[in-house]
Amino acid sequence: MSARRDAAHCSLVSSHPPIPARVVLLCGPSGSGKSSFAARSGLPVLCLDDFYKEAGDPTLPLVPGSSDIDWDSPASWDAEVAVAAIEELCRTGRTSVPVYDIATSARVGRTTLDIERTPVFIAEGIFAADIVERCREIGVLADAICLRGRPSTTFRRRLLRDLREGRKSVPFLLRRGWRLMRAERAIVARQAGLGAHPCGAEEALGRVASAAAGRRVAAAPR
Repeated sequence: MSARRDAAHCSLVSSHPPIPARVVLLCGPSGSGKSSFAARSGLPVLCLDDFYKEAGDPTLPLVPGSSDIDWDSPASWDAEVAVAAIEELCRTGRTSVPVYDIATSARVGRTTLDIERTPVFIAEGIFAADIVERCREIGVLADAICLRGRPSTTFRRRLLRDLREGRKSVPFLLRRGWRLMRAERAIVARQAGLGAHPCGAEEALGRVASAAAGRRVAAAPR
């Protein structure tokens, strides 16, 4: 009986081929340098900002005491569609993703991301920590990293980027910037609590290199 059970178990395991690729989830406060870091890594990158909800969506949250949409709330983002795209990339190497225009808060098209035979890719965005557990559950998580730095540096980098790209009106960007600078340490603490390892860019590069070499397996938080 034991031999038959073992054979049946082996047959069941062999019927589920290993996942060809896994994801490094890269989060951190807005302006912490995630996009620049992801480009520096040399790995394929899935931009999680492309999964924002569109303006006019009745489920979009507001900043308390304000008429501003809270684009820093996970409720402004479609986590289910993002996880589905990550899983498809890990299993097939290709997926279709929306192209999102932050200035107009709208999806303006679609594109295909192809990671070919790369064993590890990066999915970066301020909400990446919110899907750490889900990616771990479906067996696609290689690592989760939270970039952190000085709140004042993050504030300057974020504001210059948003002004350069015309993401929102200047008053909105200033209100958001001050709010996020005051909340930055709490933002990092929250993302760490969700399973992302907080660190600077150099340590993060080492972790990504380890994941790409297959030397890091994401463990459940203690």
